[in-house]
Amino acid sequence: MREREFWELVDEVFGHGYGRSLVQDQHLDALAGLTAAQALSAGEQPRVVWNVLCDHMDVPDPQRWGSDHNAPPMPVR
Repeated sequence: MREREFWELVDEVFGHGYGRSLVQDQHLDALAGLTAAQALSAGEQPRVVWNVLCDHMDVPDPQRWGSDHNAPPMPVR
């Protein structure tokens, strides 16, 4: 997943305004207390940040991937 795709999914799944607020303001324990925006800036993979954000917000897996429903592969660590 590219960062551009991350932002597209934020807009599609959460809505533009609410999604941007979540990414900037919601601290995520699974990312050491960083916000999604901070984690992306620190170099975390967008796919990982997206899954952590969705887990935190209780987004069911079928709804995480927007209209195309194709989950990209997890990055290799």
